Amino acid sequence: MPKFAANLSMLFTEVPFLERFKNASRCGFKAVEFQSPYPFSANTIKQELDQQQLEVVLHNLPAGDWDAGERGIACLPDRTEEFRIGVAKAIEYAQILGAPQVNCLAGIAPASVDSAKVHATFISNLEYASTELKKENIRLLIEPINIFDIPGFYLSRTQQALEILKEVNSDNLFIQYDVYHAQRMEGDLANTLEKNLSKIGHLQIADNPGRNEPGTGEINYRNLFKMIDAIGYKGWIGCEYKPLNKTESGLAWIQDLQS
Repeated sequence: MPKFAANLSMLFTEVPFLERFKNASRCGFKAVEFQSPYPFSANTIKQELDQQQLEVVLHNLPAGDWDAGERGIACLPDRTEEFRIGVAKAIEYAQILGAPQVNCLAGIAPASVDSAKVHATFISNLEYASTELKKENIRLLIEPINIFDIPGFYLSRTQQALEILKEVNSDNLFIQYDVYHAQRMEGDLANTLEKNLSKIGHLQIADNPGRNEPGTGEINYRNLFKMIDAIGYKGWIGCEYKPLNKTESGLAWIQDLQS
């Protein structure tokens, strides 16, 4: 049976961030993930985790100015120093929180910069980050994101991610496979998961269209969950979706789609 982690950046947003841990635990989750822990001290978050007996399975590297529309800085040639500072900060948080892996958002490719330079910057930053994180036994992930939701996002397809893994050539770099983004860009979910399971470090889910709960859209999650079990995926699956209504009232899918 798949293990589900509540993404606290998307779920339980009816309450402030630090209150979401209690809600997740009360609803039966044993693990959580989130995009950006950095507005809060790591020790404050760790206290909430301990009180609610939750583990963290993932958070992101610092992704730039989110409110200004930035969605990662790893491919931006003029932000490499900031990226490296962010790697150190992510390591600090991951060590305190006990996160085994962090996700690197590539960012939106700057139109004014030569594509070869953008690519070289991304590769160089991944080489640096994967090496630094490996020293601390923390895995690095990269996530293809659909270009309908984030136009211009540099990394958008599974095959592109696989080629980047090959170029970086690190045993500490994996793909974060988000089923929602993959469905929007390419489909062929089950085959892609089975074929590339050894390269996939983490899964996230939402349905399409709408990015809402599994079972609300076109993706056959009942079959997909059975297949994920069958191919031997043992990791957590992050619930990174936008609840149609209140989070708790929409959680029935967890039992419904596994019956």
